[in-house]
Amino acid sequence: MAKHYNVLFLCTGNSARSIMAEAILNRKGKEKFTAYSAGSHPTGKVRPETLKQLAFAELPADQARSKSWEEFSKPGAPQMDFVFTVCDTAAAEVCPIWPGHPMTGHWGVLDPAAVKGTPEEIDKAFHEAFMILDRRVNLLVSLPFSSLDTLAMQKAVDRIGKQ
Repeated sequence: MAKHYNVLFLCTGNSARSIMAEAILNRKGKEKFTAYSAGSHPTGKVRPETLKQLAFAELPADQARSKSWEEFSKPGAPQMDFVFTVCDTAAAEVCPIWPGHPMTGHWGVLDPAAVKGTPEEIDKAFHEAFMILDRRVNLLVSLPFSSLDTLAMQKAVDRIGKQ
């Protein structure tokens, strides 16, 4: 039987990129992965543009909520196999020690929530972020997990973050 992996996507506000990555992986990797998302300083609400992208992609958004990463470092929380930061500034933040020493990677994506402009320009920024995350999730789920050792897996995860 194939191993099932828990993946945590981290961002600062947990209102856009990490929420989208969670939803994408839960759909595309549902046989092998369970995805979660959290933020170091959560905004407390998911951006409406994020929900719009999820609806457009026909991904469920009913469980989407902005939450702190502390939720996943408490006793009884799911043990993470992978922790990916998906925002530009998260790579420089100090992350907590995760139980089980998960594999980590930085998959930085420009913050669509920071875009100022017309509604069309903002929608375009959210769509572009979604497409980058979708491509990276596709690459992750296509990795030959059973034939990769830890070092090869870390290199593959790092390469995906540059795609």
